[in-house]
Amino acid sequence: MTYVNVAEIIFKNKQNIPWNEVEQYLKKYIGQSFIVKEYGDVIHIAGEFPDEFTESQYTKKLRGGLAKAKANSGQVIGKMIENATNRRWTENKNEKHKNEASGGWYRYDVGFTIPVNAGGTIRRNVYQATAVVRIKGNKLYLYDIINIKKEASTPL
Repeated sequence: MTYVNVAEIIFKNKQNIPWNEVEQYLKKYIGQSFIVKEYGDVIHIAGEFPDEFTESQYTKKLRGGLAKAKANSGQVIGKMIENATNRRWTENKNEKHKNEASGGWYRYDVGFTIPVNAGGTIRRNVYQATAVVRIKGNKLYLYDIINIKKEASTPL
């Protein structure tokens, strides 16, 4: 897996992530498309993505470092999609998504790193996550980034 480096921490607070600011930041991606190098899949960013990224049930449960990691991963959404691997399909089982995800869902593995200032030394924490992509007709739309896990190995 290729890990994408987040250049700087722009959402700094671990306790109270300003999710409304994150949502505003993510709106710049609306209308853009990115190609997954491994599969050639074109993934579009639709208008609901910023809201889902910041207001999903998964996001609301995040605390501390994982919330900070998710918020800052928004800076490298395009690069994460381009480097996504391990595509797998699941059918849509939720009635509320029957129209917007009529073709089911793809899940991809993605990875990113964020800088950490440890006593004057900059190192990088490594994270793996899952990009959730809805399938509507013959188009793919990024829905959310979930299952963020910090690598327990030595940071980069």
